[in-house]
Amino acid sequence: MTDVHIVIPSRIGSTRLSKKPLQKLGNKTLLERVFDNAGKSKFSSIFIATDDSEILDLASNFCNNVIITSAEHVSGTDRIHELCTKMQFNPEDVVINLQGDEPFMPLEIINAMPDILDGFDVATACVPILDDEDIENINNVKVCFSKDRALYFSRSVIPDNFTNTDVDYYKHIGIYAYKVKTLKTISSLKPTKLELAEKLEQLRFLDHGLHIGIRNFNVKAPIGIDTQEDLIKAQKLFS
Repeated sequence: MTDVHIVIPSRIGSTRLSKKPLQKLGNKTLLERVFDNAGKSKFSSIFIATDDSEILDLASNFCNNVIITSAEHVSGTDRIHELCTKMQFNPEDVVINLQGDEPFMPLEIINAMPDILDGFDVATACVPILDDEDIENINNVKVCFSKDRALYFSRSVIPDNFTNTDVDYYKHIGIYAYKVKTLKTISSLKPTKLELAEKLEQLRFLDHGLHIGIRNFNVKAPIGIDTQEDLIKAQKLFS
């Protein structure tokens, strides 16, 4: 019997927004908003993985499964792998990596992740990009895919439309699902040139031959919170 676990990685040391998980959205912190949203999904096993005692103290007030992990991890993926190892999850269990700065992740996307994973090593999601300015923005990661398989991710505009034909563009949504055994493999992979060039961890997966399943959702792209400007937008929504 395999289970599905949502794991929310949360660290205190964001370079662009100080103490990001502790920032307030309405009367709750960002981290609690992410946790509350996860709790509305169809999955009841929800964990928080953190390297910080302040986050531990905060999260313990609303989550029974808060696990301290090493401060040496360079990515949320590594932090999640340590949590899975400590919890001794079944290698066949599915883990959903729900990032700790995504309080508006649509439940439709969260709930679909195990289905998208079927037949692939990793699952993720995307939404259509309709605004030209969003297409050009390097902070919006674009993805090209064929049917239900991701081909490439980039901060640049892909595909290039030098022929001026009718092209659709898609924004990658930063949520992942993988089996515990695959997560173990991923945590042992070395960074690749493409990953380092684009600063996109998912390119490491592709470079090492992993297959990424992807689904396009016709919903508005959720606001991820990386900067003070993002935080102000999110606070307005909650107010």
